Amino acid sequence: MTETRQWLLNGHPRGRPINDDDLKLVTTTLPEPGPGQMLLKTHYLGFDPAQKGWMENIADYVAPMAIGDVMRGSGITEVVASNGGKFPVGTMLSGSIVWSEYLIHDGEGLIPCMPELPPTAMLSILGTTGVTAYCGLFKVGEPVAGDVVVVSGAAGATGSIVGQLAKIAGCTVIGIAGGPEKCEWLVKEAGYDHAIDYKAGPIRAQLKELAPHGINVIFDNVGGKILNDMLALIATNARVVICGGISRYETGNLPAGPENYFNLVFRRARMQGFIVLDWASEFPDIRRRLVKWVNEGRLAYREDVQHGFENAPATLQRLFSGSNKGKQLLKL
Repeated sequence: MTETRQWLLNGHPRGRPINDDDLKLVTTTLPEPGPGQMLLKTHYLGFDPAQKGWMENIADYVAPMAIGDVMRGSGITEVVASNGGKFPVGTMLSGSIVWSEYLIHDGEGLIPCMPELPPTAMLSILGTTGVTAYCGLFKVGEPVAGDVVVVSGAAGATGSIVGQLAKIAGCTVIGIAGGPEKCEWLVKEAGYDHAIDYKAGPIRAQLKELAPHGINVIFDNVGGKILNDMLALIATNARVVICGGISRYETGNLPAGPENYFNLVFRRARMQGFIVLDWASEFPDIRRRLVKWVNEGRLAYREDVQHGFENAPATLQRLFSGSNKGKQLLKL
């Protein structure tokens, strides 16, 4: 029997920010692993804006969450005991788990951490963050050398990878981020050609100056007014990739359609959303490509590591205040 702390869903934050009491910390006792099961110890949790959508029960591509459910997320775990389980004791695993210091698991959906990079890379560059950037850009955005690619939320965990992948593809890359520090990091460390600070004033005029012939690929993580400004400047046959909508997470409502959506008609462009799980069968190959580019020095990533299981809700909220720098993680 193993005692563990867990975070339970205690409120649906629809139409408002996440409150401190939307998650409740409890202590429970786990049974011994049954046949084919393992006892896993959680070392790290990973955080994504989509988790608020899960809490709201807006996203229909995942099962709904009820009050009292253990909060879902991603993590790095270690097999500490096994009853004929899928992986031997000592194996470090990555994948979808729940917010629990220890958990009983059959190993389904978990994969061993790749040895080429530190284990936390499985939650950032090699995890949902990295493969989302890769699939959204290359499968939906279809950039070609010489294209102008604009990324909103560019200093976030996904956006920062998108821009670097676009540079590898031979594109000119413009990032939109909040604050001079993030913009400086995009240009000096992430290799962006230009960065626009949306907090410093209107962005449409700056975009027009930097992309006088129009934007070929938009990779949008924000929605709202920023998406509207980007759509106003698309080139003929542009591709608009809808990855996230950080602007809607505080309201809980889907955003109104952008005023400039009809520019898709005038420019013979297309706008497409995607769910990265559609390419799950390709993830192993994609991860190998990402590892290669990291080891060649062509792809940089950064991780924002907070500490302490009791700080998990506050760490999630960092995503919506723009406090995180890179992939948001929590070390237990």
